[in-house]
Amino acid sequence: MSHFSTVKTQLRKREPLIQALNDMGCVPQDGQALVRGYRGQTVQAELAVSMVKGSDLGFRWNKGTQAYELVTDLDLWKESVPVERFIAQLTQRYALNTVLSATAQEGFELAEQKKNVDGSIELVVTRWDS
Repeated sequence: MSHFSTVKTQLRKREPLIQALNDMGCVPQDGQALVRGYRGQTVQAELAVSMVKGSDLGFRWNKGTQAYELVTDLDLWKESVPVERFIAQLTQRYALNTVLSATAQEGFELAEQKKNVDGSIELVVTRWDS
């Protein structure tokens, strides 16, 4: 029998999380939403993504850890990558969006972005001082 599982993350800010999900092609429903699992079971989350295969996934705020946690029915996980890899990719996109936002606030512009063979992302940012 399937059930919902919770996976802890270090994702603390809502906007970079939403952007990271969008970057990965997972369009989240923002606001209180139901995440569907086995035989129509549901659980509430602040962000929910309807998945084509398997169960939905969602993110809910954990006051104790001050971070979002992923909630999904792992027994129904049908994505092309394991959930651990999905979280790693999401965390990378989240970090990228956080860095780009912070550098833009400091007046930097993205000059170059390169994805390396090992999967890492290299950024070059510039700022013109007057």
